[in-house]
Amino acid sequence: QVQLVESGGGSVQPGGSLRLSCVASGFPFSSSAMTWARQAPGKGLEWVSSITSGHGTTYADDVKGRFTISRDYAKNTVYLQMNSLKPEDTAVYYCGKGWLTRPSRSDDWGQGTQVTVSS
Repeated sequence: QVQLVESGGGSVQPGGSLRLSCVASGFPFSSSAMTWARQAPGKGLEWVSSITSGHGTTYADDVKGRFTISRDYAKNTVYLQMNSLKPEDTAVYYCGKGWLTRPSRSDDWGQGTQVTVSS
């Protein structure tokens, strides 16, 4: 059974940083692509970034240069380092199993972690 547990969210001021973590279990993490997506209030699920099993990465245009996705195979964990945060980054952030550049609620996701960017 796929389990994904996110952590690291919180409240920060614009320009601040956060690092999200997602611990994965129940599937072969080392051979799975992983994805971060987010959902802002009143909006749908929005793709943020994905990483292949071989550390290849891709980012949505509005986070490129500010966010970095990475993974630690020994810890079965995928990270999202978020720098230069903006109020429009406010959302619940979800970790998903797979290369989910068109995310759907039917995919495997964690419970999410809230990120709030406000002065």
